[in-house]
Amino acid sequence: MKEPIEISDPGLQPERTVFAWNRTMVSFLVVSAVFLRWLPHYGLAVILLIAISSSMAFGILLSQRARYRKMAQGVKAERVSADVLAVLLKTAVLLALGACAIILVLGA
Repeated sequence: MKEPIEISDPGLQPERTVFAWNRTMVSFLVVSAVFLRWLPHYGLAVILLIAISSSMAFGILLSQRARYRKMAQGVKAERVSADVLAVLLKTAVLLALGACAIILVLGA
């Protein structure tokens, strides 16, 4: 296991970023639960929506440690960069979920 990175102020950017991603993860899990309620009305096609949203939530969960380490090292080096790939991936997943849900609702 890697050594923790010492940060002078524990309320700095890495913690806030991790908390924001945790809220995003919980949001994707809540959306998955809402999609479960659609199952009786829209059938098995909803399974795709549940799979997409829960996969995104678990992807966020699995990448949290690396994200925190990267942010903490950036704060220590006084050079923090945005995680553009993660934001673009989240945006693409949200657009895919929205498109699939619209198609599902209008097609039923």
